[in-house]
Amino acid sequence: MAKINKSITGAPFPTPVALVTTTDKSGQANIITLAWVGIVCSQPFMVGVSIRPTRYSHKLLLEVPEVVINIPTEAILRQADFCGTVSGREIDKFQATNLTAESASVVKPPLIVECPVNLEGKVNNKLTLGTHDLFICEIVASHIDETLLNEEGKPDLSRAKPFIYLATDYLSLDKKIGHYAFTKKKSTT
Repeated sequence: MAKINKSITGAPFPTPVALVTTTDKSGQANIITLAWVGIVCSQPFMVGVSIRPTRYSHKLLLEVPEVVINIPTEAILRQADFCGTVSGREIDKFQATNLTAESASVVKPPLIVECPVNLEGKVNNKLTLGTHDLFICEIVASHIDETLLNEEGKPDLSRAKPFIYLATDYLSLDKKIGHYAFTKKKSTT
């Protein structure tokens, strides 16, 4: 198949959708929907959060450099989309979406109860990249709903029904097609 030189912008690869909570100095919380969120280090556990400087949450992160990265489920897709289409400068997104804020254990921004996975992070670096700034957040506490634990008590995140963002679409993750190092197992045939 022939390849052509064509500019690809936006999100040409699937990315996780996260609801990131921030707060101002007075404690007023905000939610921003982000797709440019990802693990950048395993030890210490760090997650990168990429935000345009024009966004309200960017301003809040400069004021209070702490976040909670909440992983939404398909059940709250509409609320997740909504939080990415309006500004917290004008609207209280918790009130508008009926999402439930719960105090975090370490950081000031709240957890979102309806999200089964919540990662509390403290910003330890900010990189100015161009249209976005990348906030590197060290994860200082993590929470998971008990319903996501398998019979051995280990997290089974597929039970969370997370979804991804690709170009301008949200997609579900319905089918497991392999697992890490499955190619290293000896053949039984």
